[in-house]
Amino acid sequence: MAKVQYYTQEKLDELRAELHYLKIQGRADMAKQIAEARDKGDLSENAEYDAAKDAQGLLELKISKMEEIVANARALDESTIDISKVSILSKVKIKNRRNGMEVTYTIVSEEEADLKAFKISISSPFGKGLFGKKVGDVAEITAPAGKLEFDILEISR
Repeated sequence: MAKVQYYTQEKLDELRAELHYLKIQGRADMAKQIAEARDKGDLSENAEYDAAKDAQGLLELKISKMEEIVANARALDESTIDISKVSILSKVKIKNRRNGMEVTYTIVSEEEADLKAFKISISSPFGKGLFGKKVGDVAEITAPAGKLEFDILEISR
């Protein structure tokens, strides 16, 4: 059984739209490619037909995975998030104790993680280290560079 994942409503709508597109337009495009390849002659020696059938299999696999993700997805109401401690969809301002650098991250699901946008996964070492902490706490995070300590300065949504 797949694990329930929590998303913003925006991301959940995006996932549903992508799944709809793949099922409708993706399948139609694939059928057209297979028909064009079939029209080119003997199927036993038709590499284009084989490639189109392989691509169809990959598309169906992607659709299956997307269906599972959407079926197990739940939208979080950001207004109900407890900002007294770090949880999913919290914005956390932290300060590195070693170099004094401050940064603000948003804790999100794995699929929404984007380090360039300062969104980190709840299942990452940083996400796990920050989860449940309160303002004033020290988060000890084991990263590839070693053990790091961060002061929790602020939590918001």
